[in-house]
Amino acid sequence: MTKPSYKQWIAACTLTSTLLLGACGPAPVTRDASIVPLPNQIQQSGNAFVLTPNTTIGTTDPELQPAAQYLKEILSAATGYDLQVKEGKGTITLAKANIEGKEGAYTLSAKSDRIDITGNSYGGVIAGIESLRQLFPPQIESKQIVDSVAWAIPTAEIQDAPRFEWRGIMLDVSRHFYTKEEVKELLDLMALYKMNKFHWHLTDDQGWRIEIKKYPLLTEKGAWRTFNSHDRSCMKSAKSEDNPDFLIPENKLRIVEGDTLYGGYYTQEDIKEVIEYAKVRGIDIVPEIDMPGHMLAAVSNYSGVACTDKVGWGNTFSSPVCPGKESAMEFCKNVYSELIDLFPYKYVHIGGDEVEKANWKKCPDCQKRMRDNHLKTEEELQSWFIHDMEKFFNAKGKEMIGWDEIIEGGLSPTATVMWWRSWAKDAPAKTTQQGNSIIFTPNGQFYLDYQEDKNSVRNIYNFNPAIEGLTSEQQALVKGVQGNIWCEWIPSRERMQYMAVPRLLAIAELGWSQPSQKNWNDFAQRMANQFERLNIMGINYRIPDLEGFHRNNAFIGEGTVKVTCLDPNAKIHYTTDGSTPTLQSPKYEGPIQVKETTDFTFRTFRPNGKAGDISRTRFIKSEYAPATTVTPSTKGLQAEWYEFKGNKCADITKAPLNGNYPIEKVMIPEKAKGNIGLVIKGFINVPKDDIYTFALLSDDGSTLVIDGEQVIDNDGPHGPREVIGQKALSKGYHPIEVRYFDQNGGQLKMTVTGTEGNEIPTSDLYAN
Repeated sequence: MTKPSYKQWIAACTLTSTLLLGACGPAPVTRDASIVPLPNQIQQSGNAFVLTPNTTIGTTDPELQPAAQYLKEILSAATGYDLQVKEGKGTITLAKANIEGKEGAYTLSAKSDRIDITGNSYGGVIAGIESLRQLFPPQIESKQIVDSVAWAIPTAEIQDAPRFEWRGIMLDVSRHFYTKEEVKELLDLMALYKMNKFHWHLTDDQGWRIEIKKYPLLTEKGAWRTFNSHDRSCMKSAKSEDNPDFLIPENKLRIVEGDTLYGGYYTQEDIKEVIEYAKVRGIDIVPEIDMPGHMLAAVSNYSGVACTDKVGWGNTFSSPVCPGKESAMEFCKNVYSELIDLFPYKYVHIGGDEVEKANWKKCPDCQKRMRDNHLKTEEELQSWFIHDMEKFFNAKGKEMIGWDEIIEGGLSPTATVMWWRSWAKDAPAKTTQQGNSIIFTPNGQFYLDYQEDKNSVRNIYNFNPAIEGLTSEQQALVKGVQGNIWCEWIPSRERMQYMAVPRLLAIAELGWSQPSQKNWNDFAQRMANQFERLNIMGINYRIPDLEGFHRNNAFIGEGTVKVTCLDPNAKIHYTTDGSTPTLQSPKYEGPIQVKETTDFTFRTFRPNGKAGDISRTRFIKSEYAPATTVTPSTKGLQAEWYEFKGNKCADITKAPLNGNYPIEKVMIPEKAKGNIGLVIKGFINVPKDDIYTFALLSDDGSTLVIDGEQVIDNDGPHGPREVIGQKALSKGYHPIEVRYFDQNGGQLKMTVTGTEGNEIPTSDLYAN
């Protein structure tokens, strides 16, 4: 088989079939094939397969009966066809065979009269079904019968296999709870894009969500709470952003003795139901009960689990499990015994992150455990706890996964590490050097609760899991990638979907498709082609950012506002008086000319009228700011590092000064660690009179001032976010000041381009 480019095979997919529907009638027209994630190989033959009421689904292996029923469900609702499922070959035949590639590899052969899907496993057959599903018109996702569609697909030969064995999504149900129906909806979405691992974060300080029969108070008490700061923040956002997706769902509230409590939990029967649902779709579920930290919902309700009966928040985190008490260790193992009996999979996730160890230093039981086991530090005590629990898991036939903090103290050969701390850059090397497997989920790209910007999807798509410096043996220990949906500020099903999609599609393709096939523009178009399908499915995806403008835009004389959106189904409305656009506001239908400084507020709307993001932009009528007459005395920039723990750039200089450092560009000085507040000063040297575009990326807050005027406001605590502004500058030197803060190893980068789109090299930008 040849391996054509995406553009080549897209062109080949544009088919007008000569196949007639029955003895007469119009020829069916198939759409361009647009599959996410992109298959490894595909060949088109120029005909069409048409689904009819007489189509049958056959299986050559009894194990595939659930897959056949699943396919029938996919194809029946919109068509109204009651398709027969039978043993042996059918019009569509599902089979297993030895196919080269990782688990999940499949072939799909679609001819005009039949379709054959063959996988190297049950999961491979499911992957083939999902490709077939995407070949059909998006109306196949409708839950009601659609009469106006010819159910035709292009004939094709596909050979496909995943790049990684682990293509996952984690959902945190402890901070905000999601019903089993909402979890199933996420599983459906994962299956559509060939994701195969669902990491279920079932407990944390804020809520215990799984029934443990031996300890009923965990759900009677631990699953419910009064409104906390996260809830109040969400409700505030619902009002300030005119967004009902931030509201706390009423079906997750109850009144107890006059108090409004938020929460919910899964019975063990609920858990079994979700497990079966996921199994049909080829998805393994990895449960997590986080310990020894993040256990406040447990230690608050049972004595003998924490170091003392007085529990709450310490300096940074909550009171942890007491590893010195046998009663605490017994509690942990009893909880996991019930959990292990429920989940029939290889892995369990222990968490192991962010442990407050101050109690351990004062606890006589912990100190005795340390003496008895020759442990020198509380960090080694945490490692002892993790190792002891791992032995317990191994004895139960399970393998342990933990967040990358479990590296500290050494790992056993069976443990798998989830690397989440982007600033712990040596974690992949440390893990794989010891022979342990690793899953990439760095917070900078893969934390789907972080606020999105126009680069979020691209940053995931372009992420390289092949870490420089790893040997081929170490690289082989990279199991795959996972996106994490932490839900402190995600209270509803709608908000959860909004934050996860379309980033989920980029993670899916990163985990499945081969690096040699990567092409951002091709992916962006295929992603856009999925939006109609997602609309029909009722998925509240985030409409991609509007393009064509920045936060601040400069123009000389007369400016033009040109707005584009990757989603072809989105409608754009705007105002110029600062009010929030509605469907009754002016509709953007083409370029807008501006002659004076004007503030625009744009808002996108889905076809069902659901409002999307609000985008605010200023078009500033400008003159070229004169260059300074001062000649810089030094090359590069100067950075002042302050011991800063605040959350506003303006307050940085109120903190103690740690030192001054020369730097060659806008960056974090190598010596700046921990609590960082930076004030960077110097001059930029622009080559000509022009309108310059400044892109400032930071995690957390940052600001940019040029010639005493603020050009970029990227202030406040947030994940990696790039804000862009423009300023008209005359040729020569211009003083700049960049402010930045972070408390946990962040990112800081600035690029400058002219109107021709060429980035000014650092060597020229800051030269004297």
